[in-house]
Amino acid sequence: MPKNIVSDASCLILLNKISRLDLLRQVFGKILITNIVAEEFGHPIPEWIEVRPTDSFLQKGLLNILDAGEASAITLATELHDALLIIDESKGRKVAKKMGLSVTGSLGVVIIAKNNGHISSVKAIIEKIEHTNFRISPSIIQSVLQKAGES
Repeated sequence: MPKNIVSDASCLILLNKISRLDLLRQVFGKILITNIVAEEFGHPIPEWIEVRPTDSFLQKGLLNILDAGEASAITLATELHDALLIIDESKGRKVAKKMGLSVTGSLGVVIIAKNNGHISSVKAIIEKIEHTNFRISPSIIQSVLQKAGES
């Protein structure tokens, strides 16, 4: 497991919507976010989430192609050694991967949570997610369930 876990707002928002924000703490312990991500999340920040400022040339450049939260999260992840970036938006994921960052998404966190024994069913979490405005294609759901051994 990487030493530093950086999250974009989408994972925080999604897990908060299904009342499972605690999965991040259970799986990773401490999460790092930026001021911009904290603003986008829009809820009180738990003590196990550390807010770190970032404002660099890289972040300003990324704003040409990504939203502010994604740009700041990618920038923070590049500033840290041994970081895993949690980001859901496909464009942001592609940019982060091209920059050599390790990337997962909200559903990746759910798979890790199951593999580590924090939850018993990925399918139950996906069913809760389907009642939110978070869009997941049927092919992604099938892939996630296969990876979790639930297909």
